[in-house]
Amino acid sequence: MNCRLRLPIAMNLASDLSLLILCAALPAAAAGDRVRLITLDPGHFHASLVQKSMYPQVSPEVRVYAPAGADLQEHLKRIESFNTRADQPTHWQEQVYTGPDFLRRMLKDKAGNVVVLAGNNARKTDYINRAVGAGFNVLADKPMAITPAQFDQLRRAFRRAAAQKVLLYDIMTERYEITSMLQRELARMPELFGVLQHGAPEQPAVVIESVHYFFKEVAGKPLIRPAWFYDVRQQGEAIPDVGTHLVDAVQWICFPDQVLDWRRDIQVYHGRRWATRLTPEQFKRSTGQDRYPDYFKKDLGPDGALEVYANGEVGYALRGVHARITALWGFQAPAGAGDTHYALLRGTRCHLRIQQGPEQNYQPALYVENPIGVSAAQFEAAVRAAVAKLDAQWPGVGLKPAGASWEITIPAQYRVSHEQHFAQVTEKFLGCLAAGRLPDWEVPNMLAKYYTTTQAYRLSHARK
Repeated sequence: MNCRLRLPIAMNLASDLSLLILCAALPAAAAGDRVRLITLDPGHFHASLVQKSMYPQVSPEVRVYAPAGADLQEHLKRIESFNTRADQPTHWQEQVYTGPDFLRRMLKDKAGNVVVLAGNNARKTDYINRAVGAGFNVLADKPMAITPAQFDQLRRAFRRAAAQKVLLYDIMTERYEITSMLQRELARMPELFGVLQHGAPEQPAVVIESVHYFFKEVAGKPLIRPAWFYDVRQQGEAIPDVGTHLVDAVQWICFPDQVLDWRRDIQVYHGRRWATRLTPEQFKRSTGQDRYPDYFKKDLGPDGALEVYANGEVGYALRGVHARITALWGFQAPAGAGDTHYALLRGTRCHLRIQQGPEQNYQPALYVENPIGVSAAQFEAAVRAAVAKLDAQWPGVGLKPAGASWEITIPAQYRVSHEQHFAQVTEKFLGCLAAGRLPDWEVPNMLAKYYTTTQAYRLSHARK
């Protein structure tokens, strides 16, 4: 049976998604469409953010293979909201299959050439392996592995992807944050930054910390999270989950475009984890569910609060450079605030610091600091010369004093939201797909990243 199930019809059927929506092979894409997306088991809102924009080389018809249930319904609602918004609406046409054999059916149908994955992380590594083994390209939300055993699976997946000549790529949105990009460029100017210090475990050369919140708005609406999101066995603990972005930032900023070897270049020597407590009322507000699923029984405290091991820290050395990464989660940000990011790089001539707190109105700001006591006039001259170089690529970037430091002023057009970063990552992936390859450093550095995060998991669980 052929069907072309457009999204509004899918939403009308959402109450009975246990019925199979049988679709034969995807109809031929329109002329010029070279990429056909498949969304597999979308359980995280990041799956929909890939489709917040349209792409000229991507067919508007998207196949979705997933189990029936709330996760799928929420995904389809978000796509529908993008299609019906007043400003630059999208025109995605979702074709949905919800049979219990959805994974096998996806592999059999071969109805597209790029599988988008963002969902339950306990299943994701297996999905990746199966998809690349069947000849699909994969664009996966982080993390692609949350345990040491999954890291071993991921290594096999990259070998399979190479054998099948397909691309496997994870979504690293922090690379598209303007303060991170400028920090990276300034760190490559030895006349300003010098060279990156090596630091020590007690005073790392690189310190990055992120704070996230469980309850937030996405695309202008309160985010309803699936209950399993709070089960770290399914979502992942702090460092293997959001810590992936931070470890990636260390590699991307400190060793730009360089191939890293996870076997030789990394020594992980510290890892710890601790819980954020979630009351029953907060759990209901976030998930819409009145009770905890049974798999949470061993995670409940005597007062009924759920202990979510969503906070973590890892200390490690990368090619002798010591780094400390911390990832934290609270329930809800203070009024006017949101997720925050802190990143400090210690160079031999200056320090580069990103701060995102009340003083910055919770918008990330980049500072150049003078830790070695050169004269204020000499330091100012060096900073101004560096900013003049930035202006060639980012016209309008400027400078203003911030005490003994200098703040890099950033025009509004370079301030792109986290949700918009997903389109930027997708466009980068599509460019690599057209070229038929990733940069030489991407695959080894993905392995280095997931080795670091999963070793942090191992050490944090070994603590007494």
